[in-house]
Amino acid sequence: MTESASNAVCSLDIGVGGMTCASCVGRVEKALKRVPGVQSANVNLATESARIAFPADWAQAAQMEALLRRAVRDAGYEPKAADAAINSPDAGAWDGFAPVAWGLAFSLPLVLPMLGDLLGQHWMLAPAWQFALATPVQFVLGARFYVAAWHAVKNGSGNMDLLVALGTTAGWALSVWLWLSAPTGAMAHLYFEGSALVISLVLLGKWLEVRAKRQTTSAIRALHALRPERAHLLRPDGEVDVPVAEVLVGDTLVVKPGERFAVDGLVHEGATQVDESMLTGESLPVAKEAGARVTGGSINGEGRVLVRVTAVGAKTMLSNIIRLVEDAQAAKAPIQRLVDQVSAVFVPVVLLLAVATLLAWWLTGHSFELALIRAVAVLVIACPCALGLATPVAIMAGTGVAAKYGILIKDAQALELAHRVNVVAFDKTGTLTLGHPQLTTLLALDDMAARQSGVASMDAAWLQICASLQSGSEHPLAHAVVERAAAQGLTLLPVAAVRSVSGRGTEGQVDGQAYALGSLRWMQELGAHADPHTAAGQAFAAQASALEAEGASVSALAQQVDGAWQPRALLAFADEPKPGAKEAIAQLRALGIRTVMVSGDNWGAARAMARRLGLDASPDSAEVLAEVLPGDKAAKITALKGDSDHRLVVAMVGDGVNDAPALAAADVGMAMANSGGGGTDVAMHAAGITLMRGEPRLVAAALDISRRTVSKIRQNLFWAFFYNVAGIPLAALGYLNPVLAGAAMALSSVSVMANALLLKRWKGP
Repeated sequence: MTESASNAVCSLDIGVGGMTCASCVGRVEKALKRVPGVQSANVNLATESARIAFPADWAQAAQMEALLRRAVRDAGYEPKAADAAINSPDAGAWDGFAPVAWGLAFSLPLVLPMLGDLLGQHWMLAPAWQFALATPVQFVLGARFYVAAWHAVKNGSGNMDLLVALGTTAGWALSVWLWLSAPTGAMAHLYFEGSALVISLVLLGKWLEVRAKRQTTSAIRALHALRPERAHLLRPDGEVDVPVAEVLVGDTLVVKPGERFAVDGLVHEGATQVDESMLTGESLPVAKEAGARVTGGSINGEGRVLVRVTAVGAKTMLSNIIRLVEDAQAAKAPIQRLVDQVSAVFVPVVLLLAVATLLAWWLTGHSFELALIRAVAVLVIACPCALGLATPVAIMAGTGVAAKYGILIKDAQALELAHRVNVVAFDKTGTLTLGHPQLTTLLALDDMAARQSGVASMDAAWLQICASLQSGSEHPLAHAVVERAAAQGLTLLPVAAVRSVSGRGTEGQVDGQAYALGSLRWMQELGAHADPHTAAGQAFAAQASALEAEGASVSALAQQVDGAWQPRALLAFADEPKPGAKEAIAQLRALGIRTVMVSGDNWGAARAMARRLGLDASPDSAEVLAEVLPGDKAAKITALKGDSDHRLVVAMVGDGVNDAPALAAADVGMAMANSGGGGTDVAMHAAGITLMRGEPRLVAAALDISRRTVSKIRQNLFWAFFYNVAGIPLAALGYLNPVLAGAAMALSSVSVMANALLLKRWKGP
């Protein structure tokens, strides 16, 4: 059970056993929504689960779960654990095939005489033998259809089981009546083989469905399998093995070579290489030293390390990943709403068509026997199994294979929107660039007339002040300043009244003096202007322009003197494009997608980086947006969408922290993992898609798997409707007998599953 961040709504997952078609989905949803307090209920046929939302009153949560389980049972289905389908024991290749085998064994002697007739042989069994073979199939192996049909009728609805039960019972009953009413010594034409073979074929189709469903959940199973059951806890008295559930934040764990990390943590001692491929899709091992972050489920290399635990249970990265994939697979795509509306009236319409077929053939002078067989064929071929499976199995397969390559699709709506993206907007720092800018130049105002550039000539006094002021900031430029001061062996000075000004910089007191360090725009707002009438002032402006033209991100340090701000130094930072960033932009262009870089840097630095990335950096280009404050990024994304007459679908790619408003404003938000090697919680909640490693080429891959998945959904829905639209008239007109109708119905479900499973062949970058 989970609770929303607003503490207003709880969501509960319940497994539902016994569903067979889209009509079952609608019936379970109606039953759950009738429970007092339920706000919404979504049932997924492929995962055999239901997700229910209700007010977050934790005091009554247990009672609510009991009421929901009872509602499922009263509707004629079996309530189960939410993860029953995932955590069920691995089944053998032929597990559950026994009923199918018995059905085929009993049906084969009934079908052989039909084949014999084609060869001129008459092997027809006596009516009593046909009855003896068909009846166990009808009422023992087919008992499940009667039970489910009875529950459907009691609840005033219909489903696949009702159609199968009515159709096969009609064929069996007609055969019994023809046998008993036939003149003595006459050989009546019976239809026992039809009813028996239809049930056997339907059972075969359902068995194949179950096998295919297990393949669609393989991604979730693989993620669950990454969780070790035990960990080596280091205590004062030595090392002891404990269940992972007993590990606490702050504990120190021993991880030996070749073992999986049990939980998230920081390397406390030792160094190793870690295989994170199942979590991020990164095939190469990642070096880890003391202080590095490690993720539960990844595999330790050759080094023995001590890990200080930072997250356990549901708070771990692996749990977040599993939850995201499960959410995506449990959610309904918007296109599924149409299917649900059709399924709600499908079975009643089919029953009316079957009655109309019966009356039409009978009233046009044909025998009641022939008319009934035609009606049975309509009932059998019209089972809406494929309709219920078409969308969810494609979503499960698509999101599962995407997760394998480090692309976590949060919900089905993001998946369905991503294939229509026209514009992709990239944040620059940390998304298209490495996000590790280096301080390359620090020039004091007093030295401007004779430029001294390069880190070797940095003014140590001003660098010490800058680093002290930035010591508490998490901004990448602040880290660069602090790292440079540490490299030069400078000690930090005491600071006070430090305040971060969003999108501008930092201000505070160092040794009792007030300083501000930030963008040149902020310096202008503060009135920190160098006197243009002095050589130093002219050099200040010239050097700032020159550094920007070289592509550097330029900041300035100002000191407050007698209530006025005076510039003291210029700082220049350089960042490098990520490997693959230029190729990623080229891939998107090849797909006909416009790319835009959004940056808070000055125009000179932004355009210089744009040129290195292959973007149009001309002054009138629409591919570069510079000097954009974090709070203004969302407005820029909204503007990219255009007006109602020229509406574009916009995707935003960012690091998921300061880009969160823009990620939420975009049609599709893509949060890219930070440089620490994992996606942050902000990224996972603000964006519809999380890219688990900082690889820009994953953006095009995410759009590609979205297009392929939506294509599979459309193909599946086409075939599901085609089987019924084409099959029902053929059956009504007498071109399909009940056996062929049953085979076609079973084939429709299996073909939909098989088509969706083709997505598992997709390869990411």
